[in-house]
Amino acid sequence: MRIAILDDYQGVALGLADWDSLGADVRAFSDAFGNEGDVVAALADYEVVVAMRERTRFPASTLEKLPRLRLLVTTGPVNAAIDLDAARRLGITVCGTGYASHPTAELTWGLILSAARLIPQQVASVRRGGWQEGLGTSLRGATLGVLGLGRLGTAVAEIGRAFGMRCIAWSQHLTPADAQAKGVTYVARDELFERSDVLSIHVVLSKRTRGVVGARELGLMKPTAILVNTSRGPVVEEAALIRALTEGTIASAALDVFDHEPLPSDHPLRSLPNAVVTPHIGYVSRDLYEVFYRDAVEDIAAWRAGTPVRTLTG
Repeated sequence: MRIAILDDYQGVALGLADWDSLGADVRAFSDAFGNEGDVVAALADYEVVVAMRERTRFPASTLEKLPRLRLLVTTGPVNAAIDLDAARRLGITVCGTGYASHPTAELTWGLILSAARLIPQQVASVRRGGWQEGLGTSLRGATLGVLGLGRLGTAVAEIGRAFGMRCIAWSQHLTPADAQAKGVTYVARDELFERSDVLSIHVVLSKRTRGVVGARELGLMKPTAILVNTSRGPVVEEAALIRALTEGTIASAALDVFDHEPLPSDHPLRSLPNAVVTPHIGYVSRDLYEVFYRDAVEDIAAWRAGTPVRTLTG
């Protein structure tokens, strides 16, 4: 059996689980594939593929070109980049793994603090031989707006309250009672953008949420506001955000997700001085990776035994 582990950017996958227990030919790919042709060429001879979240897409057109593929494992319990209907039609079993949201909540706060206290700029100044540069802002008494008050948004709001922030939230299906039960004040959609000193986004990408933060919403925000996105890049209209940062419509943005990943080397977000940018590492932590790869090995062993576990059916 040949197993391909995809998008192992850090080169750690083989050391975080007992792949030898499978008695298979296992190869880890560390570079992202440029296009569908690259995916098909690389994976044509593999029966099993382990995908890291949504880094590599598997639409019907790709799955149809991989006739040897029988098992596709995705890290995490869902993967919008896999066409599950096509996989089922082609006889490809799709399985998931365990997941935890706390690493993303923690990174969200790392980004908030970095943007508010100008941490990247201060570090860069010290490395250049300089000293204090610019004035950051404290968070106590400021308003934290949460767009999407699910499990992750709730965790971020809990930390915000620990910092002494006022927490408000809105999402399409959120009710005032649900928000109150989580210690957060429900507000109308526009009010969320108008009042937030820090706006943190925690919605699932869908047709409904794609571009939900656009030029109009950014225009409602304070010129001192910070926008934070650890959700998915297309939730925010990228061109509108770049314009808002360039023109000073908002003070800064702290971003872990982008329309196209990896982020192109010449992308303007890499060089804007008021953008704190990390390479989609919200879930990238050793403890969670150990869960991902341990469960992936278990998925493969169970599938080979004829009793697949954690199957995804759409």
